[in-house]
This record gives sequence, C-alpha cells and structure tokens, in this order.
Amino acid sequence: MRDFLKMLRCHHYMKNLLVFAALAFSGQMTDTDKLIAGAIGFFAFCAASSFVYIVNDIRDREKDRLHPKKKDRPIASARISVKTAVITSVICLILAICLICLRFSIEAFSLLAAYIILNLLYSWKLKDIPLLDVAILVSGFFIRVLLGGIITDIAVSNWLLLTVISFSFFLSFGKRRNELKTLDSSSTRAVLSGYTVSFLDKSMYLCLALAVVFYSLWSVGDSTIDHYHSNKVVLSVPIVLFITLRYCMDIEKETSDGDPVEVLLHDKVLILLCTAYAAFMMMLLYVL
Repeated sequence: MRDFLKMLRCHHYMKNLLVFAALAFSGQMTDTDKLIAGAIGFFAFCAASSFVYIVNDIRDREKDRLHPKKKDRPIASARISVKTAVITSVICLILAICLICLRFSIEAFSLLAAYIILNLLYSWKLKDIPLLDVAILVSGFFIRVLLGGIITDIAVSNWLLLTVISFSFFLSFGKRRNELKTLDSSSTRAVLSGYTVSFLDKSMYLCLALAVVFYSLWSVGDSTIDHYHSNKVVLSVPIVLFITLRYCMDIEKETSDGDPVEVLLHDKVLILLCTAYAAFMMMLLYVL
C-alpha cells in the first residue's frame, strides 16, 4: 500500500489546493454547494495528476534508476510492475473524467484535458526544451486556479492569476537551479544542460519580486475583495514575504534539490508559517 501511495504521489496533492483559491479568497467557503463543487474539482485534479505522474514514471524508469533519489520510486525500483502501473494510471484517468463530469462544463473539462495533454507532451519530449519545460510546470498551477474558479462559478482575479504565475515560475526555476547544482545532468535530466546557475538565480529572484508585488496589488486593489476586507488583507503581505524568505533560505542549502513539496514537508518552521498565513486569512475573511 505504501508503494502505491508513493506511486500516486499523494504528498503532491497539496498543490491541488489551488483549486480552492478563488473560493477561499472570495469569502464564500461557507457556501455548501460551492464547497462541494470545489472538492469535486480537487479530487478530479488529484486523480488527473496521479495519472500524469505514473505515466511519467513509467516512461522515465530507466533514467530514474540513475538518479540518487528517484531510483527508489516504486516503478524505477521494480517494486511495482509496469503492467500494474499502467492499469492504475488508466483507473486514475477514468476517475478524473467521471469526477469532472459531476459538475460538467465545457470550460472545466477543457482545462482538465489541457492539463493532461500538456503534461503528457512534457513527459514525451517537451521537458527537454529549456524554458518550455518550466512554462508547462507553471501552466499546471495556472490551470488549477482557473478550473477552481470555473467549477465554483467565481470570477478569478487577474492580480491573483499573475501572483500564482509568478510564484510558480519562482518555484520552478528554484527547482531547476538546485537540480543543476546537485545532479549529473547528462544522465538524469538533459534539459539542465541548457541552463546555468547564474541565469536560474536571476530568473528565480526576479519572479519572486514580481510575485510579491502582484500579491500586494491584489491585497489592496482587487475588485473581488470588498473595501472593508482589503484594508485588512494587506496586513498579510509581511507574512507572505517572510514565508518566501524562509523558503529561499531552504533552497539555498546545498543539500536541497529544490522540490517545493519536499522543502515544505521537511521544514517545520515553514509549515508553521504557512499554517499561520492560512489561519490569518480565514480570520480576516470569515470572522472579522
């Protein structure tokens, strides 16, 4: 069972919480119908992302065996057979389609299909093309937020989208940066030969600066937040800044491979800061 959960990458499901972003920040989390719709979108994305992860692991199993960490993945280590992995991936795909059909709309279905197709193309070839590989990773975060807005029938703020896009580029460039510093690019990830640490450093912190600016603009001037709450939401900016600085400290360590989920799960202070941010925002939008 543990190997199956590891193959599904259940710990990466936290990324899918972005489906709830529009709903949470709109102050409508107490609307039961919208909350159920958001949950359906969340679980549909969990199934879709697991399908993508499994397909990628099947395709990359030979290269993964040369990777210091990925060699222990269930498929690469042969603890789970390719046949079993294929069957599991098909089940995940069917489940994702069935779930999204519960709140069917052309837009939501198209976004989920776009996510799957883009990531299959990424697994097939596009992950070897510098910048395009990062752009596809970023598109996954972008699509999650958009799908959440569509499935709950809530307008997604342009400032919020720009914030998510910028933060996603920051995280993706940071991951590539640390992979380049710690891995043998010739045998594990060919795309790394197209990057330099200097370029990734500059790009990473440029995107971080943009993300903080966009978040600040969202907190003070977005039409989806009423004037009363916007005067208080701006107080969350220092918390967001502190979270990003802590994250930067973590990925600057020589032992980190830059994976956002792994960085978060292995830093109790960062977990505490993110929890404090979530609690603070919920208090501002739903209590005060």
